[in-house]
Amino acid sequence: MQTIVFPLPGNETLAQALRDNLSAELGSLKLHRFPDAESHVRLASAVDGRRAVFVCTLDRPDGKFLPLLFAAATARDLGAAEVGLVAPYLAYMRQDRRFRAGEGITSTYFAKTLDGWIDWLVTIDPHLHRRSALSEIYAVPAAALHAAPAIAAWIRDAVPNPILVGPDSESEQWVAAVAAAAGAPFVVLEKTRHGDRDVQISVPHLARWRARTPVLVDDIISTARTMIETIGHLKTAALPPPVCIGVHAVFADTAYADLKAAGAGQIVTCNTIPHASNAIDLTDLMTSAVRDIGTEARIPSR
Repeated sequence: MQTIVFPLPGNETLAQALRDNLSAELGSLKLHRFPDAESHVRLASAVDGRRAVFVCTLDRPDGKFLPLLFAAATARDLGAAEVGLVAPYLAYMRQDRRFRAGEGITSTYFAKTLDGWIDWLVTIDPHLHRRSALSEIYAVPAAALHAAPAIAAWIRDAVPNPILVGPDSESEQWVAAVAAAAGAPFVVLEKTRHGDRDVQISVPHLARWRARTPVLVDDIISTARTMIETIGHLKTAALPPPVCIGVHAVFADTAYADLKAAGAGQIVTCNTIPHASNAIDLTDLMTSAVRDIGTEARIPSR
């Protein structure tokens, strides 16, 4: 079955790389917004009988989600034998339970909506919180890939004498795996979040690590408040400027500039969200997953 890869706007670089790795065709997708902000989608490449793969990372998702659904639905309507989605950053994973009366469990609603139009999903390090697997909310095959090995390899090559610093207890298992693969020690912070931009950090005793380069590692850098406060503690302990590594470069508002101004020695992210800080390439990882998941996701068109 021939594969055709369609980039949603802003995803052209990754789509081209996946197309090259898969020896596929690069599809042409035309997206137009009418003056009233409704979306018009046209697939300018034939999909009948083909495996259509849409590439759309879902940071800032509200403006991206409907065009993606329309594109996937159009492919199915035009006879695509299989419709897949590569979404390196997967949105709406935060609200996985009802914290207060009247709240919607949006991660479930989002998954059910996406399920209706795709046959499979490939993503990187979704923030599962209180869930153990994407299969708890997604009915289609969903591959949740891990950036830790690639991050560890980058640290081994680029950072002399590192000490890894995890943002909170939830991250300990993940940071421990990166540290082990990088051959480096690690410490984990204790974090209390009082609001979206109000984070209180307590830091383990750091004086013993003054000879090492601190590497702050997190899956998502959004407001960067945790990293910024941690940098302040590292300065107090007289450690060198840290390397700040994130899987997903969300960088809300002025977060990237704020992190640089706070004293980050280097800011590095994976190419799950296009950003100037992208230095760790996960294209090969995604390519392998697309090949593997396609062989198990051959389901009849709905």
